[in-house]
Amino acid sequence: MTIIDRLYERVKEKGPVCVGLDPSEDVYPAGFLKKFPSPAQAALQFCQEIVAATADLVACYKVQIAHFEALGVEGLQAYRDLLRWLRAQGLMVIGDVKRGDIASTAAHYAQAHFGGEFAADFLTLNAYFGFDALAPFLPYLAGGERGIFVLVRTSNPSAAEFQDLVVEGRPLYERVAEKVAAWGEGYRGQSGYSLIGAVVGAHPGVLARLRPRFPSLFFLVPGYGAQGGTAQDVAPAFFAGNGAVVVAARAILAAHRGKPAADERFPHYAREAVLAMVEDLARCLP
Repeated sequence: MTIIDRLYERVKEKGPVCVGLDPSEDVYPAGFLKKFPSPAQAALQFCQEIVAATADLVACYKVQIAHFEALGVEGLQAYRDLLRWLRAQGLMVIGDVKRGDIASTAAHYAQAHFGGEFAADFLTLNAYFGFDALAPFLPYLAGGERGIFVLVRTSNPSAAEFQDLVVEGRPLYERVAEKVAAWGEGYRGQSGYSLIGAVVGAHPGVLARLRPRFPSLFFLVPGYGAQGGTAQDVAPAFFAGNGAVVVAARAILAAHRGKPAADERFPHYAREAVLAMVEDLARCLP
């Protein structure tokens, strides 16, 4: 099976939760950072404890590289080590890098994040440069062991400034989705979904518009939880309970806030938050 088929099976087995690993002081328990000789080591340990408490409940993890880049060279080493550790356990990981550049530069990004020390199962990419920005990543998809999620309609408040602009009678994000679906036609797995998927935020109207038009696109759906998205908002992303994963980060990583013994029990509270999310989504999915 291709990596997208494996993700499809994980969703079928465990549900569509994707935990976002975004380590920072904002989500650590009080005093956690002081226990470690460096912020990078704290970030790695925090993520590993969250994963150990939740791995049996989720479809995949999304690691945001910015939280590690901010910690310098040692932070990037921690990012590398976390990806290696996740994949060594057979867990699926999305490198949230949002790369997108001219082809000669994109080729080096592709080497680093698919063939180098930062290798992940999936990557997030930005197609603003057009097909040139994606082309260098496609050879890595040929064996079926790598996949990409292309930004189509994001969940941030000002996304509409560009993404909702009407182009020849339709929103720009829909035009982008058309291109992404066309690029992915030669990369479909047994499940019918392509190794080239789409990032579509938790906007029910957008998801309802795109899902029936693009049945081969697997959706990566941010915006649930701390960003305000609900289970009802993300429900239109699914066909028969599959075809998408829903990302939550802060709602899980900081679930310990205001609770007893948070410094010791934060993994337990993260697990409780994931269980609540699994149940919440299950009630609303078609």
